[in-house]
Amino acid sequence: MAAIAPSRLATLTRLRCSIFQTSYNPTSIRTGAKYLRARLRGPSMVEYYPPEVSIAQFNRMSGGDWRIVDPQEDMRLADVEAKKRRGKGAPKKAKSKGAYIVQLLGYGICTSGC
Repeated sequence: MAAIAPSRLATLTRLRCSIFQTSYNPTSIRTGAKYLRARLRGPSMVEYYPPEVSIAQFNRMSGGDWRIVDPQEDMRLADVEAKKRRGKGAPKKAKSKGAYIVQLLGYGICTSGC
């Protein structure tokens, strides 16, 4: 029985890969094709766990019937109030966004006794 030449086997493998639409990898290097072909796991994992509802979202959904106290939010509000008392809080917002720009440009000033 005669042995088949390696070049003929390589040609056969290349032809088989083109027919069956697989990747030709004569050196057998790792390509990760198995993982790229696999179904994604993310969507099924997201569906497995129920959506998280924060304390603020629950309080809004309940419509005032139920109120859960969030200790972290209460601490944050107390810290903000303490900073405001010391003068370290956020500056007050303008009544209208364009009012300051209008005053700078001089459009809002009436000089003829409107």
